[in-house]
Amino acid sequence: MNISDLLTPQLIKIDLESEDKEELFEEMVQLFVDEDLLSDRDAALEALFEREAKMSTGISKWLALPHGKLDEADGLLISVATSDIGIEYDSLDGELVYVVVMVFAEIGNPGPHIEALAEISRLFSIPGFIDRVRAARLPEDILSMIKEEE
Repeated sequence: MNISDLLTPQLIKIDLESEDKEELFEEMVQLFVDEDLLSDRDAALEALFEREAKMSTGISKWLALPHGKLDEADGLLISVATSDIGIEYDSLDGELVYVVVMVFAEIGNPGPHIEALAEISRLFSIPGFIDRVRAARLPEDILSMIKEEE
């Protein structure tokens, strides 16, 4: 699976304004709404918070991988965002989050969802990759970095 096939520059946000998890979810869900990929903001936010209630998706150094399942999702939806100031996220390691990859998948088809989460985890386990993404100043740069590592 190539994550870059599911991303466009419009789904990549540099320098989030959010300071906490709730603001972050709202800001990133809006990316999907703006691109007409989602229309029900409330359902998307509810799916994220339901998943987050099970265990934090702030999974490792500076990275969060919030995800949820939606009736409305047509296949996989992925967005990427960075924060210069860091986001309070209740991460498993207690650190602020600086890079976020949000994933929505359709209900009833877990295969692609699991495959996407595995590929995202693989990408961000590459030494130095998260630092390069965090330093990017253009959405196109992040998209290029992802393509190079796929």
